[in-house]
Amino acid sequence: MSVDDETLAAYAAHAKSYALRFRTDQPDPSLADFMAQLPAQGAVLDLGCGPGHASAFLRAAGFRPDPVDASPAMVALANRLHDIGARLCSFDDIVADAAYDGVWANFSLLHAARADLPRHLAALARALRPDGLLHLGMKTGAGEKRDRLGRLYTFVSVAELRLLVVQAGFDVLTVTEGAERGLADTLDPYVILTARRAGSSP
Repeated sequence: MSVDDETLAAYAAHAKSYALRFRTDQPDPSLADFMAQLPAQGAVLDLGCGPGHASAFLRAAGFRPDPVDASPAMVALANRLHDIGARLCSFDDIVADAAYDGVWANFSLLHAARADLPRHLAALARALRPDGLLHLGMKTGAGEKRDRLGRLYTFVSVAELRLLVVQAGFDVLTVTEGAERGLADTLDPYVILTARRAGSSP
């Protein structure tokens, strides 16, 4: 597995709390912007779908989400809440070739080991069609650390993430920084980056 057992156990223990904390009546601005750049009825990989909220918004807007998560508890919860067809899948299981118009990787790859980020990002580039769009959210900082719930995070600098994305085969479009309180109730800085597969048409 590309997410460690203690992290998966934390998500299993707090799945319902996570779903309640991040449930909203409408897409957040990042998801709305992402959807606005997708082709009609586009296929979207929701990588680390959690309770499936983003995929539910994507489906309601006419897109075709493929929600996947490494946590069995989150997959079960997403399907119970949204009947969304979520399936169990780790980062290592992403082997599709030109199958998606978009990848929504919203604070999921931060649970991958730093050494594995290049190959995971390259796999996402391969999974996208020409003009395919990547949304990538990560926590910023340095090193690796567990939060009080036991989840293991890999922190990146903005410059490091931009370089990783470019080296994986993307052209960076936007970089947005901010800070937010997550499930562990700590105020954490983050970066959201959008990119298109390199070589796509303007």
